[in-house]
Amino acid sequence: MRATQETAPVVTPTGYGSVRALTEALAAPLSPEDQTVQSMPDVSPTKWHRAHVTWFFETFVLQPHAPGYGPFDQAFAYLFNSYYEAVGPRHERSQRGLLTRPGAAEVGEYRAHVDAAMADLLAGGVAPEVADLIELGLHHEQQHQELLLMDAKHVLSVNPLRPAYRRSSRAPTVTVPDGWLEHDGGLLDVGADGGGFVYDNETPRHRQWLEPFAIAASLVTCGDWLEFMADDGYHRPELWLSDGWAAICANGWDAPAYWEPVDGWMVFTLAGRRRVDPAEPVCHVSYYEADAYARWAGARLPTEAEWEVVAADQAQAGAFLDVEVLHPRASAGSSLYGDVWQWTASPYTPYPGFTPAPGAVGEYNGKFMVDQHVLRGGSCLTPPGHVRRTYRNFFPARARWAMSGVRLAR
Repeated sequence: MRATQETAPVVTPTGYGSVRALTEALAAPLSPEDQTVQSMPDVSPTKWHRAHVTWFFETFVLQPHAPGYGPFDQAFAYLFNSYYEAVGPRHERSQRGLLTRPGAAEVGEYRAHVDAAMADLLAGGVAPEVADLIELGLHHEQQHQELLLMDAKHVLSVNPLRPAYRRSSRAPTVTVPDGWLEHDGGLLDVGADGGGFVYDNETPRHRQWLEPFAIAASLVTCGDWLEFMADDGYHRPELWLSDGWAAICANGWDAPAYWEPVDGWMVFTLAGRRRVDPAEPVCHVSYYEADAYARWAGARLPTEAEWEVVAADQAQAGAFLDVEVLHPRASAGSSLYGDVWQWTASPYTPYPGFTPAPGAVGEYNGKFMVDQHVLRGGSCLTPPGHVRRTYRNFFPARARWAMSGVRLAR
């Protein structure tokens, strides 16, 4: 199954069904055992992702807006709440892998129960405020589709057999643009200005002053990273932020995540282990590594405002989710979008005048605005139609299991 722009959320029975079906298609290559494992605290089991996004529709749409709706199982409210304190207590995140029950098949029954009720609700038409909640839920599920793949990759990577999620083809090589994209800077508008779905953290639109700058036309490649490693980049404290140096010393990092020193370097992918391709964009690096590489290269990371104003003039032409590939393209870089999420120098903080969405769904973004950094652009695991110029992804500086890469600025 190939994800296409038609999978973008639309609040109709067909639009709802296409997003929900993609989640099941992405889970299908994984066995019930695969779907239960939690390989580290940041990873959630596949069946938990499937259940949590279903809980979202049950909790925020069906229970308050579908007369006569009966929950599939009252205990699921505790098991599959993620972080919504206003909704009630929840199971500890780091212990999700201990939930051998309900099993993957019962989670499928839960999804079918909720989907049937949602179909009835949508068939009768919904008020605008309910449609807004459903659209939020669909975008939320698309985020978890990417997380499902990222987390499954980590789960399979710790298996000594290094099993493939599914065998897939290599993405076609694309032409790499040379040089830098220059921008004059100035007083510029940043943030969402309406005209479609956005998260609350993309608002309000506001003005920022930018000095003249340039962003690299291409992403940092594995070949570039091998040069950094050959120059002892992981062992030179002058290149690293203090917290970053502590992280590499504590964790023994000497290469990107999923790289293994076997006859040179091998990399684990969703299609199994393969040799590192110097032409591919480097991925699975932390903010600390991205920042150190930029310093070594005599450059820096772009701010999110710089990235956004340059991206405003570009089409979303990068590689997004295609289950036949599931990996960045060799020599990618013809667009600021797709292939890998790009670390920016910007901390994840509220825009001037930011107000969280009302109610429990207001916990979706605002409460995480501390100790995280913004990434822009989407990746080869992001469903098509999900990202946009103003989209703000965010992860802690130490995170490496995300499909995160590097684009330089100066």
